[in-house]
Amino acid sequence: MIEKHIDKLSIVIPAYNEEKTIHLILNKIKPVQLINGIEKEIIIVNDCSNDQTEQAIQNYMKANSEMNIQYFRHETNQGKGAALHTGIRVATGEFVIIQDADLEYDPEEYNDLLKPVVKGFADVVYGSRFMGNNPHRILFFWHSLGNNFLTFISNFCTNLNLTDMETCYKLFDARIIKNIKLHEKRFGFEPEVTAKISKIPNIRIYEVGISYYGRTYAEGKKIGWRDGVRAIYCVLKYNFFKKSRFPREILE
Repeated sequence: MIEKHIDKLSIVIPAYNEEKTIHLILNKIKPVQLINGIEKEIIIVNDCSNDQTEQAIQNYMKANSEMNIQYFRHETNQGKGAALHTGIRVATGEFVIIQDADLEYDPEEYNDLLKPVVKGFADVVYGSRFMGNNPHRILFFWHSLGNNFLTFISNFCTNLNLTDMETCYKLFDARIIKNIKLHEKRFGFEPEVTAKISKIPNIRIYEVGISYYGRTYAEGKKIGWRDGVRAIYCVLKYNFFKKSRFPREILE
């Protein structure tokens, strides 16, 4: 297998009311040295926060002008998925990774997701919270059961064997993700993108274990049971009722 040369990784961060943590996650990203000298491009999409998220971002950018941070703002709140659509569209790296603005995921593990790519094995890499020996915060039984159920029905429909479809850490070849027409504006992004990449001819999807430092709802976790119901709907919709087309030449 021929190793893949990557010049730049685009890190897309959707942010909504994250004034207390946005600078902390950027501080974690800043010292990360990517393998093979890969450059970092940080794309922050503020989904019309109603706190001081924008000011916190602008202050951070002024104090860290050496970092390649691109800032975008939605004039109306549209949802996490919509913020990801914006970030993916403007990304200039050969690969794109999703990073939440909270502190649940560790940027030090970007390289774990990049390794299958640079070795020439993978086009898409998911970071699984449910495999490997990395630390995982113990939180809600019903939440984890819901995650497992959503992954199960997604796998049943896509014929994949993922352990964590709902994970934030997803690494995509930019040519692939930019050529997928995405519709879901909230947390339906995860089942939609999984359904659509599973249908791409010759796609190579890998999974690696990652850490997980989950937040409680009191600490700012935003996803709820309604999002779970929507996710089930999206699994069925994008696997059985919504056909997607993908340019075959992208992976040739």
